[in-house]
Amino acid sequence: MAVEQKISKHRIAPRSSNRSSNKILQNLDWVTVLLYVVLLTLGWMNIYAAVYSPDNVVNIFSMDINSGKQLLWISASVVLIIVLMVVDYKIYEHLAYPIYGAIILLLLFTLAVASPIAGSRSWLDLGGGVRLQPAELAKFATALAVSKYLSSINLRHQKLKDQAILLVLTFLPPAIIVLQNETGSALVFGAFILAYFREGMSPLILIIGGSAAAIFILTLLVPKLYLIIGVAVLMALAVWLDYRLMRRLKLMIALFGVVVAMIFSVDYFVNDILQPHQQNRIKALINPEADPLGFGWNVTQSKIAIGSGGLIGKGFLEGTQTKFDFVPEQSTDFIFCTIGEEHGWVGSTILIGLFMLLLYRIVSLAERQKSVFGRTYGYCVASIIFFHFLVNVGMTIGLAPVVGIPLPFFSYGGSSLWSFTILLFILLAIDANRTQELVR
Repeated sequence: MAVEQKISKHRIAPRSSNRSSNKILQNLDWVTVLLYVVLLTLGWMNIYAAVYSPDNVVNIFSMDINSGKQLLWISASVVLIIVLMVVDYKIYEHLAYPIYGAIILLLLFTLAVASPIAGSRSWLDLGGGVRLQPAELAKFATALAVSKYLSSINLRHQKLKDQAILLVLTFLPPAIIVLQNETGSALVFGAFILAYFREGMSPLILIIGGSAAAIFILTLLVPKLYLIIGVAVLMALAVWLDYRLMRRLKLMIALFGVVVAMIFSVDYFVNDILQPHQQNRIKALINPEADPLGFGWNVTQSKIAIGSGGLIGKGFLEGTQTKFDFVPEQSTDFIFCTIGEEHGWVGSTILIGLFMLLLYRIVSLAERQKSVFGRTYGYCVASIIFFHFLVNVGMTIGLAPVVGIPLPFFSYGGSSLWSFTILLFILLAIDANRTQELVR
C-alpha cells in the first residue's frame, strides 16, 4: 500500500501542474499578446531599416548592427516571459516592497559606480559590450510598490500621511535618476498620477499641474505683461460668472500672486537652474527655426524625414533622411521618423492605431480585475506606456521637448524592452489568474 500511495502521489503532481499551465494558457489575453508580437516585429524591422545602408548591405541578423543585437534581447525577452508566466502570480503582490527596495539599492549602486556615458551615470557595464540601465527597471518596481500600497488603504478616507507615503514611493526613484543626470527617464514617473485618479485622487492635482505647465510655456512665448493682464482678466471673468467666488476673494488674490511669481521665476529657472543642453531642448521646442543648424537640428531633420514620406511613404529600406544620418539616434529616440519616411501617413496612422488598441486592451484588463492591486497595476502599466508613446511621437514632430524617451517595443535597447515586457506580462499573469482572486 505504501508503494502504491507513493506512485499515486508521483502521478498526481504532474497532472496538477499541467492543469495549472493549461488554465493560464486558456485565460491568457491572446489579443494583447498578439499586439505585443506585432509591435515587437515591426520595431525590429524598422531598427534594421534605420541602420540599413545601400552601399554596405548587412544581413538583418548580423550582430554587427543594432537589429541583430536587438534580436538577442527579443530572444531573452521570450525566456523572461516564460518565467513571468510560470511563477506564482501572487508573488508580484507579496514581494512588491522587497522588489522596490532592491531596485532602489541598484539605482544607488549605479549612481556610485557607473562610468559617465554622454554625461549620464545611469548604465551598468555587464561586460562583453552589454549594458543595463536600472532606471528602466525602476518603472515596473514602482508600479508594483504603489499598487501594493494603494490596495492596503481606504482610498475614500486618505490622510495626509497616506498621501505623503504614496508621494515618496512614486518620486524616490526619479529623484535618484535625476542625480544620475537622466532627466528624461525621471519624467516618466509623473505618469503614475494618471493611474491614481482611477483610485480616487482629486483631479485638482492634474488641473494645477497642467495650469503650471501652461503658464511655463506661455511665459516663454508671450511678453510677461500681456500674460499677467490675461490671467487677471480670466480670474475677473470667473468671479463675474460665479459670484460665490467673491466670498473667497482673498484666496483669489493670493492665487493671482502665486501665478505672477511663477511668471517672473521662469527666466531664472531656465537660465540659472537648467543645464545648457536642457535649455537648448526648451528653445528647440519653442522655436527650432531660431538655430536650425544647432539646437534645432534634431527636431528640424525629424520633421523633414516624416514630411518627406507623404501619404504612403518611400518604401521599406528606401528612406534617405535616416540612411544618411540626417536624423540623429534614428534607431532609438527617433525611430518614429523611419515609420513616417518609409511608410508615410498611412503607416504612421496604423502604428498609432496599434498603440491605441494596446492601451485600450490594457485598460480593459485593468477594469476586469477583482483586486485593487491588479486594477491599479494595470492602470500604472497603461499610464507608463501612454506617456512614453505620447512624448516620443510628440518630440519627433516638435510637440514635445527632446528628452530621450524610447518608443515602447520599437526603439533599440535591451533595458527598455525588458522593462516594457515585464510591465505588460506581469499584468497578463495577474489577469490570467483573476478568477482565483477574491473581490476586495
